[in-house]
Amino acid sequence: MNLIGILDRPDSGRIFLNGLLIDDLGPSEAARLRNRLIGFVFQSFHLLPRLSAWENVSLPLLHRGVGRVERRARSLTMLERVGLADRACHRPEQMSGGQRQRVAIARALVGEPKLVLADEPTGNLDSTTSAQVLALLRGLSRDLGVTILMVTHDREAAGLCDMLIEIRDGRVIPERGV
Repeated sequence: MNLIGILDRPDSGRIFLNGLLIDDLGPSEAARLRNRLIGFVFQSFHLLPRLSAWENVSLPLLHRGVGRVERRARSLTMLERVGLADRACHRPEQMSGGQRQRVAIARALVGEPKLVLADEPTGNLDSTTSAQVLALLRGLSRDLGVTILMVTHDREAAGLCDMLIEIRDGRVIPERGV
Protein backbone atom coordinates (compact mmCIF):
# COMPACT_ATOMS: atom_id res chain seq x y z
CA MET A 1 0.00 0.00 0.00
CA ASN A 2 2.82 2.40 0.81
CA LEU A 3 4.42 1.78 -2.57
CA ILE A 4 1.18 2.26 -4.49
CA GLY A 5 0.37 5.32 -2.36
CA ILE A 6 3.74 6.87 -3.24
CA LEU A 7 4.73 6.91 0.42
CA ASP A 8 7.73 4.58 -0.02
CA ARG A 9 10.20 3.94 -2.83
CA PRO A 10 10.70 0.44 -4.26
CA ASP A 11 13.96 -1.42 -3.65
CA SER A 12 13.67 -2.83 -7.13
CA GLY A 13 11.29 -2.82 -10.06
CA ARG A 14 9.21 0.04 -11.42
CA ILE A 15 5.85 1.45 -10.40
CA PHE A 16 3.45 3.13 -12.81
CA LEU A 17 0.34 4.93 -11.63
CA ASN A 18 -2.14 6.09 -14.24
CA GLY A 19 0.56 5.56 -16.86
CA LEU A 20 3.16 7.66 -14.99
CA LEU A 21 6.42 6.26 -13.67
CA ILE A 22 6.30 7.18 -9.99
CA ASP A 23 9.36 5.63 -8.38
CA ASP A 24 11.64 8.55 -9.30
CA LEU A 25 9.37 11.39 -8.20
CA GLY A 26 10.65 13.97 -5.74
CA PRO A 27 8.73 14.58 -2.50
CA SER A 28 6.76 17.59 -3.82
CA GLU A 29 5.85 15.87 -7.09
CA ALA A 30 4.82 12.72 -5.20
CA ALA A 31 2.64 14.72 -2.78
CA ARG A 32 0.96 16.56 -5.66
CA LEU A 33 0.28 13.33 -7.58
CA ARG A 34 -0.96 11.59 -4.43
CA ASN A 35 -3.38 14.45 -3.77
CA ARG A 36 -4.79 14.34 -7.30
CA LEU A 37 -5.00 10.60 -7.97
CA ILE A 38 -5.29 8.78 -4.63
CA GLY A 39 -7.66 8.86 -1.68
CA PHE A 40 -6.78 7.17 1.59
CA VAL A 41 -9.05 5.45 4.13
CA PHE A 42 -7.34 4.25 7.30
CA GLN A 43 -8.38 1.83 10.04
CA SER A 44 -7.97 4.55 12.67
CA PHE A 45 -9.72 7.27 10.60
CA HIS A 46 -6.96 9.94 10.94
CA LEU A 47 -9.42 12.79 11.39
CA LEU A 48 -8.20 16.03 12.93
CA PRO A 49 -9.99 16.39 16.29
CA ARG A 50 -10.33 20.19 16.24
CA LEU A 51 -11.98 20.24 12.82
CA SER A 52 -15.62 19.59 12.00
CA ALA A 53 -16.62 16.78 9.67
CA TRP A 54 -16.87 19.08 6.66
CA GLU A 55 -13.50 20.68 7.46
CA ASN A 56 -11.86 17.23 7.70
CA VAL A 57 -13.43 16.24 4.37
CA SER A 58 -12.20 19.45 2.75
CA LEU A 59 -8.50 18.94 3.53
CA PRO A 60 -7.49 17.41 0.16
CA LEU A 61 -9.15 20.38 -1.57
CA LEU A 62 -7.36 22.85 0.70
CA HIS A 63 -4.04 21.38 -0.41
CA ARG A 64 -5.12 21.93 -4.02
CA GLY A 65 -5.79 25.60 -3.39
CA VAL A 66 -9.57 25.35 -3.75
CA GLY A 67 -11.33 28.33 -2.16
CA ARG A 68 -13.29 28.00 1.10
CA VAL A 69 -16.77 28.38 -0.44
CA GLU A 70 -16.17 25.67 -3.03
CA ARG A 71 -14.40 23.42 -0.47
CA ARG A 72 -17.39 23.67 1.85
CA ALA A 73 -19.92 23.01 -0.93
CA ARG A 74 -18.04 19.97 -2.26
CA SER A 75 -17.46 18.62 1.24
CA LEU A 76 -21.13 18.96 2.17
CA THR A 77 -22.13 17.21 -1.05
CA MET A 78 -19.78 14.32 -0.29
CA LEU A 79 -20.99 14.10 3.31
CA GLU A 80 -24.52 13.85 1.95
CA ARG A 81 -23.43 10.97 -0.31
CA VAL A 82 -22.13 9.04 2.70
CA GLY A 83 -25.27 9.81 4.73
CA LEU A 84 -23.78 12.37 7.11
CA ALA A 85 -25.12 15.72 5.95
CA ASP A 86 -26.67 16.21 9.40
CA ARG A 87 -23.26 15.71 11.10
CA ALA A 88 -21.27 18.17 8.97
CA CYS A 89 -20.54 20.57 11.84
CA HIS A 90 -19.75 17.87 14.42
CA ARG A 91 -16.20 17.11 15.52
CA PRO A 92 -14.88 13.53 15.46
CA GLU A 93 -15.36 12.98 19.21
CA GLN A 94 -19.07 13.74 18.73
CA MET A 95 -19.45 10.86 16.25
CA SER A 96 -19.52 7.08 16.42
CA GLY A 97 -16.77 4.96 14.87
CA GLY A 98 -18.92 4.22 11.83
CA GLN A 99 -19.66 7.91 11.35
CA ARG A 100 -15.96 8.75 11.65
CA GLN A 101 -15.15 6.14 9.02
CA ARG A 102 -17.78 7.58 6.69
CA VAL A 103 -16.21 11.03 7.17
CA ALA A 104 -12.85 9.47 6.27
CA ILE A 105 -14.41 7.90 3.17
CA ALA A 106 -15.91 11.24 2.17
CA ARG A 107 -12.48 12.86 2.61
CA ALA A 108 -10.88 10.16 0.44
CA LEU A 109 -13.41 10.74 -2.35
CA VAL A 110 -13.96 14.52 -2.29
CA GLY A 111 -11.03 15.14 -4.64
CA GLU A 112 -12.41 12.66 -7.21
CA PRO A 113 -9.41 10.31 -7.13
CA LYS A 114 -8.96 7.44 -9.57
CA LEU A 115 -7.87 5.12 -6.75
CA VAL A 116 -8.77 4.79 -3.07
CA LEU A 117 -6.43 2.84 -0.81
CA ALA A 118 -8.38 1.42 2.13
CA ASP A 119 -6.20 -0.03 4.89
CA GLU A 120 -8.35 -2.26 7.15
CA PRO A 121 -11.31 0.15 6.81
CA THR A 122 -13.51 -2.00 9.06
CA GLY A 123 -10.87 -2.98 11.61
CA ASN A 124 -12.19 -0.67 14.35
CA LEU A 125 -15.88 -1.27 13.69
CA ASP A 126 -18.47 -3.74 14.93
CA SER A 127 -19.85 -6.29 12.47
CA THR A 128 -23.04 -4.37 11.63
CA THR A 129 -21.21 -1.10 11.03
CA SER A 130 -18.52 -2.97 9.08
CA ALA A 131 -21.15 -4.35 6.71
CA GLN A 132 -22.61 -0.86 6.24
CA VAL A 133 -19.19 0.66 5.50
CA LEU A 134 -18.34 -2.11 3.02
CA ALA A 135 -21.67 -1.66 1.24
CA LEU A 136 -21.04 2.08 1.12
CA LEU A 137 -17.56 1.60 -0.37
CA ARG A 138 -18.86 -0.84 -2.96
CA GLY A 139 -21.71 1.47 -3.96
CA LEU A 140 -19.50 4.54 -4.17
CA SER A 141 -16.94 2.64 -6.22
CA ARG A 142 -19.65 1.67 -8.69
CA ASP A 143 -21.40 5.07 -8.74
CA LEU A 144 -18.25 7.21 -8.93
CA GLY A 145 -16.15 4.87 -11.07
CA VAL A 146 -13.28 4.77 -8.58
CA THR A 147 -11.09 1.73 -7.94
CA ILE A 148 -10.82 0.73 -4.29
CA LEU A 149 -7.83 -1.31 -3.22
CA MET A 150 -8.51 -2.70 0.23
CA VAL A 151 -6.20 -4.51 2.61
CA THR A 152 -8.07 -6.65 5.11
CA HIS A 153 -7.65 -9.67 7.34
CA ASP A 154 -11.44 -10.05 7.44
CA ARG A 155 -12.45 -12.97 5.20
CA GLU A 156 -16.06 -11.72 4.99
CA ALA A 157 -14.90 -8.31 3.78
CA ALA A 158 -12.54 -9.93 1.29
CA GLY A 159 -15.37 -12.10 0.00
CA LEU A 160 -17.26 -8.98 -1.09
CA CYS A 161 -14.48 -7.86 -3.41
CA ASP A 162 -14.57 -8.23 -7.18
CA MET A 163 -10.97 -9.46 -7.18
CA LEU A 164 -8.98 -11.05 -4.39
CA ILE A 165 -5.21 -11.29 -4.14
CA GLU A 166 -4.02 -13.11 -1.06
CA ILE A 167 -0.55 -12.41 0.28
CA ARG A 168 0.92 -14.74 2.88
CA ASP A 169 4.40 -14.34 4.32
CA GLY A 170 5.23 -11.76 1.66
CA ARG A 171 4.22 -13.97 -1.26
CA VAL A 172 1.19 -13.88 -3.54
CA ILE A 173 -0.93 -17.02 -3.12
CA PRO A 174 -2.39 -18.41 -6.36
CA GLU A 175 -6.08 -17.56 -6.74
CA ARG A 176 -8.44 -20.26 -5.49
CA GLY A 177 -11.66 -18.36 -5.95
CA VAL A 178 -13.33 -15.96 -3.58
